[in-house]
Amino acid sequence: MMAKRAQMPRSEGLFGDAPPEQKPVAACQANIDGGSRGNPGPAAYGVVIRDGRGEVVARLKKYIGQNTNNVAEYFGLIAALDYAQTHGIRALRLESDSELMVKQMRGQYKVKSADLKPLFERARKMSQGLESFRIEHVRREQNREADALVNQALDETSRPGSNPAAEKPPAKENTMRLMARCKDGLLQPEEPLNLPDGTEVEILLRLRK
Repeated sequence: MMAKRAQMPRSEGLFGDAPPEQKPVAACQANIDGGSRGNPGPAAYGVVIRDGRGEVVARLKKYIGQNTNNVAEYFGLIAALDYAQTHGIRALRLESDSELMVKQMRGQYKVKSADLKPLFERARKMSQGLESFRIEHVRREQNREADALVNQALDETSRPGSNPAAEKPPAKENTMRLMARCKDGLLQPEEPLNLPDGTEVEILLRLRK
């Protein structure tokens, strides 16, 4: 009588349970754009992020001061990657109408600009922290939503009364009358000024013979 061959159990995990099936990570999509009016000039970026179902989950825009188009594009890329990191997104697919940035991130173009190198290195390092990262070039008309955010940020900056570059209010001006004489090409006050170091002085000359 032949003994029955023992049936091998199905593949099990370390503690006897079958290993869980790994589901593919649904990739979020980010459309990014950057622009500068003047190049260099007032610059901003815009980012539209969609989840795996195609629904918009975030719209990002920011004025970044006087910069070039390419710098603004990289700022948009970094903003999208930062959003992915802070919101637990593991797979990200990016679309941009900047052929230069896309080919640089793919390794097809070298980064020669000193202004772009640190931004490129930062973006590359951030992208390597994702499980899946892909960046593609699209035509401008396919990137209209991100472009609209760029223009919104720039328009808001150019409104009367807005001055994002100003970090502090203008200093108060105090005026005083001072007599001075010129000797050996230098102005010598006739009385001590007693001004603290760093005081800015505007001199208006009225010549007397």
